[in-house]
Amino acid sequence: MPRIMPSRRRARGPLRDRRSLIALLAAVALMLGSGAVPAYAEPNEGGTKKLRDALTATARAHIEAKQKLDNSKRRQKQLTDQLTGLQVRVDDLSAQVGEVAARSYRMGRLTPASMLLGSASPDAFLERAANLDLMAQRDGKRLRELTETREQARRAKLAIDAEVRQQAKQLAVMAKKKKEAEAALAAVSSGGSGGFGGASSTSAKPAPRNSDGSWPSESCSVNDPTTSGCITPRTLNALQQTKAAGYQRYVSCYRSGGDGEHPKGRACDFSAAAGGFKDQNATGGDKAYGDSLAAWHVRNADRLGVLYVIWYRQIWHPGTGWRSYSGSGSPAASHTNHVHLSMY
Repeated sequence: MPRIMPSRRRARGPLRDRRSLIALLAAVALMLGSGAVPAYAEPNEGGTKKLRDALTATARAHIEAKQKLDNSKRRQKQLTDQLTGLQVRVDDLSAQVGEVAARSYRMGRLTPASMLLGSASPDAFLERAANLDLMAQRDGKRLRELTETREQARRAKLAIDAEVRQQAKQLAVMAKKKKEAEAALAAVSSGGSGGFGGASSTSAKPAPRNSDGSWPSESCSVNDPTTSGCITPRTLNALQQTKAAGYQRYVSCYRSGGDGEHPKGRACDFSAAAGGFKDQNATGGDKAYGDSLAAWHVRNADRLGVLYVIWYRQIWHPGTGWRSYSGSGSPAASHTNHVHLSMY
C-alpha cells in the first residue's frame, strides 16, 4: 500500500491541474461573454493607414489655416478701426489747415514784415511779432501732423489690403484640404450625414494655446489615467473636460500597437456601454450616450483641439463636417460600440 499511494498522488496531480485550467478558461469565456472590458476598442481606428494619415494631415492643415484666417480677420478689424480714427483726424486737420489757407487768402499779399512795420508802438510791434511766431508754429505743426496722419492712413489701408489677400489665401487652403479629405473619405463614405444631437450644455475649458492662437506642439509626455501608457497634455485636458461634463463611462486612450493617434497619445476611445467595450452595436440608452458624447466633442472641438470624431458609422472632420463612415463591419471597426476622439 505504501508503494501505491505515491503513484495515486502523481496521477491526481495532473488531473487537478487540468481541472484548474478548464475552470480558468471557463471563467475567462464567461467574462468575455458578459461584456468584460478588452484592452482596446479596435486595432487601428478603422480604415487604412493611408486614410488615417490623410485625415490627420488634412484636419491639421484645416485647423492651422482657420487659425491664420481668424488672426487675419482680427487684425483687419483692428486696422479698420485705426483707419476710421485716422480718417476722422485727417478731416479735422484738413479743416484747420483750410482755415490757415483762407486767412492767408483774405490777407492777400500782406507779409509779416509789413504787419510789423505797421505797428503803432514798440509794444504793439513786440506783441505782433510774438503772435506771428505763435501762428507760424501752430500752422506748421498742423501741416506736419496732417501729412503724418495721411501717411499713417495710407499704411493702414495697405495693411488691410494685405490682410484681405491673406484671408483669401487661407480660404483657398481650407477649400483644398476639404477636397483632399473628401477624396480620402470617398472609399469609406457615401457622402454627408446629419451628425448627432443631445450634447451636454456645458462648455469645455480651453486647452492652452500659443500667443498667436495656434496649438503648441506636444509629445506623449503625461501619464494616461486610463492605461499604463502616456498621452499629450492636450489629450489629458480633453479627457478631464469630457468627464467633467458628465461623460463618465469607460475610456481607453494610449496603446502601443498599430498606428494612428493612439500610440502617439493623441486619441481616446469612449465606450458607449456602461461596463466597457462590447462586441455589439449600441442601442437604447447606450446609443443616446454615444450620440450626446460625439456631439459634445464636436461642439467643443475648437476649445479642445479636436482633429476628428468617429461614432456610429459617421465621422466628423473640421473641413467636411459630419459624413457617413463605413468600417469593416464589426462594431469596433464601424465605431458603433465606442466614440473615437483624435486630437491635434
